[in-house]
Amino acid sequence: MEKIDFSPLRVVYINCTLKKSPETSHTASLMAVSKAIMIKEKVQIDDIRLIDHEVASGVYPNMREHGWETDEWPSLFERVFKADILIMGTPIWLGEKSSVAQKLIERLYAMSGKTNDKGQYLFYGKVAGCVITGNEDGIKHCAMGILYALQHVGYSIPPQADSGWIGKVGPGPSYGDTDCKGKKLKTPIGFDSDFTNRNITFMTYNLLHLAALLKANNGYPNYGNSREKWDNGERWNFENPEYR
Repeated sequence: MEKIDFSPLRVVYINCTLKKSPETSHTASLMAVSKAIMIKEKVQIDDIRLIDHEVASGVYPNMREHGWETDEWPSLFERVFKADILIMGTPIWLGEKSSVAQKLIERLYAMSGKTNDKGQYLFYGKVAGCVITGNEDGIKHCAMGILYALQHVGYSIPPQADSGWIGKVGPGPSYGDTDCKGKKLKTPIGFDSDFTNRNITFMTYNLLHLAALLKANNGYPNYGNSREKWDNGERWNFENPEYR
């Protein structure tokens, strides 16, 4: 099998845990599996724990223009936009993604109306996936909402773009924990889950493959999907039977 050079790519991991650094994040432990693959493939990596930053709530690019004293989102967005790949990580709380994950989606949405140099929405040509952990059901439910939102703002979603791990329902050890009921474990919780390891590997490589294809082709052609051209009157003539 011919080896593919993924080194021109850049990925940003955004961990939407509710825990500030340096507290241990179980979601970060699972995201590290994907990062190890990225390191092996010589991909450039950026890592953001969103809760460590003063990011305002809202759906405008800079909330300081809308009554907030502090908003680090504009500077964080520069890091996000440099990346070809976005991987969101979130714990599950009450069956849903974290409030921090929802805030991230809202702030990405705030930027989605901007356009690139082809007149397309800003995130066209970039790809995204998600990583989810918890002690309750909801991996697929959370992934459904996250991946829908990311494609809606313009990211491309490859096959198998989500991965996750959940323990037994209710209180108990979480992914990466090294003890259970006071007993030291030989293998951290979840590390031996073949299902999770397979899914996160496939997710990571599918993101790399799609990102490489899009980067090599300078994203999508802007035939038929340019906001700029639409606004300037280059629209389908819907009254013409030729287009019906």
